[in-house]
Formats: sequence, C-alpha cells, structure tokens
Amino acid sequence: MSYADDVFIRMCRDILDNGTDTRGEKVRPRWEDTGESAYTIKKFGVVNRYDLRREFPALTLRKTALKSCMDEILWIYQKKSNNIHDLNSHIWDAWADADGSIGTCYGDVVGRKFIYKEEETDQMDYVLRQLKENPYSRRIMTNLYQFEYLHSGALDPCCYSMTYNVTKELGQEKLILNGVLNQRSQDVLAANNWNVCQYAILLMMVAQVNDMIPGELLHVIADAHIYDRHVPVVEELISRTPLKAPKVSLNPEVKDFYAFTTNDLIVEDYEAGPQVKNIPIAV
Repeated sequence: MSYADDVFIRMCRDILDNGTDTRGEKVRPRWEDTGESAYTIKKFGVVNRYDLRREFPALTLRKTALKSCMDEILWIYQKKSNNIHDLNSHIWDAWADADGSIGTCYGDVVGRKFIYKEEETDQMDYVLRQLKENPYSRRIMTNLYQFEYLHSGALDPCCYSMTYNVTKELGQEKLILNGVLNQRSQDVLAANNWNVCQYAILLMMVAQVNDMIPGELLHVIADAHIYDRHVPVVEELISRTPLKAPKVSLNPEVKDFYAFTTNDLIVEDYEAGPQVKNIPIAV
C-alpha cells in the first residue's frame, strides 16, 4: 500500500465521521452551475507528514497527474507567472480575466522584488541563495499571502507558505532538506494529493540544486473539507484497494532550479485505480 493512500483514507474517514457540517451556515463558495451555496464537512487543523526518503507520496486509489502538478509548480515558482497562457493545463481558467491573468497572486507575488541586505531579490531566489549560503537559517521561506495584493488577486492563496528547514543525520555527508507546507483551506477530493505531490516535487527540485537529500514534507491544513456533492465520490474512492507507490525521481543532470522542465520528472511503475472524472468545483 502507498503510504499516501493510507494517510488519505484515514483523513477522509475522520472528516466524514467526525467533522463539522456547514450546511445551513453562511458560506462563501457557490456551485458554478446553479449558484447555490456549496456546503462542506470540515476538520480543523489536519497535519500529515510524508518522508520522501521512503517513497513518493502519490495516491494509487486514483492517478495523480504528476507532470501537470510539476507544471503548475514551475508556473508559480520558476516562471513566477500569473497568466494561464504560461500554464499547460486549464485548472486556473475559471479565475482568469480576458487576457489570461489571475492578478496579483501566486506567481506574481513570488516574483515581486524586495531588498535583502542591500541587494534586490525575489522570494524564490532568496530561498535558493539562503540554502547555499546559510543552510541552517530558520528564516528560509516563501509566503504568498501578502495582504496588500489580495484585493487585486483572483483568489486568496490556498497553499500560502513553504518553510525550508535543514537537518543532518549522523554519518550522512549530505544535508537533508525538509519542508513545511501551510495551507489555509483545501478541497480534499479535488486538491489534496495534487498539492502534496506538487510540493514534494518542489522540495525535490530545491534539494537537488543544493546537493541535498529531500527529506520530510509536513503538510498543515487549517480547514480540510469535503464538499457535499463530493461525499459519495470520496466514499467510493476510499473503499478501493491501494497499490504500491510509484518511483518518482528527477533528472540528476539538472543543477539549476531555472533549468527544470516537466521532462525532467521521471515516473516509474505508477499503477492506480480508475480516474474520478468531472468533479464539480465550487467557486
């Protein structure tokens, strides 16, 4: 069984059995087709931990599109783009304007310049530089939740911060790079494993270009929820038989974070259950 499957099944079961139902309460999301309120069953403060040294955290209950996951991460942190025309999927189409822009959020915020020690940099370049020059710093992070830009962004960031922390094991020459992903809100069916795999790949890329070992990814979700329309789909999904986790690696020749492409993601032996199609998305 994939460890990610085990985590996902236990998390979903806990939400469904012990969560808070928001039906009848004042909620923001609406169903795009009817405009009706989209209610959820939610849990506060879900924390999951994945060790990338043991296996890559991809679900096998259904397949996660790993190259598409990487493509969105490159769009945000490498291209630092806010335009869907720079993205090879349509996941952001509903939030884009006529020109394809999602405004001042995600990649736009990552790429905004600031002064650090009298030099101009941006959030991702700051992370890469600090890991090379001061790897044991406790200040290495990106934070997409910038209040001054929320009014002109299409969506407040869901995954909003990534904190990088370096450790070392006795007898191990290379340092280990760990990450804490903070998420304010998550649609568990649509986005849970997508986000986990995205940030696992990001951690792997950042580790590789710093000659480190990708270690643990700690995922903290403030509001983990299952939408009312998703409940029967989730019940069926977690009743499936999990399979063995795939082998996922990166092209070892790439040493520059800005040189990675989705072709550098190597996925082997990925078997999974049938895909869940046409998931309704609340907006």
